[in-house]
Amino acid sequence: MSYEQKIQEMQLLEQSLQNVLLQKQAFHMELSETQSALKEISASGDEIFKIIGHLMIKSEKSMVKEELENKEKLLNLRLKTLEKQESGLAGKMEKLRDDVIKERQSAKKK
Repeated sequence: MSYEQKIQEMQLLEQSLQNVLLQKQAFHMELSETQSALKEISASGDEIFKIIGHLMIKSEKSMVKEELENKEKLLNLRLKTLEKQESGLAGKMEKLRDDVIKERQSAKKK
């Protein structure tokens, strides 16, 4: 792979890494909202309302709690996956950066 190709690959990896970080941030926000909703359900009485579209519908507390717990598990799983992707992309970028630096230094010596 040429020097220019490595630079282009690094730019693509950086864009991918930015996308992963944005997704991760969105999932963190959604997870925080879900955890907050779970706390509110625990502190509330038996009457629970759920917003669906533009409607507020009375729902069973146990069903809503189960839905939120499942959502929390799914979000945590997605976050772990994104963290693995982030780590992999960062590792590839580091290796390419080292290769580019070495090539640049050897080109200067010639």
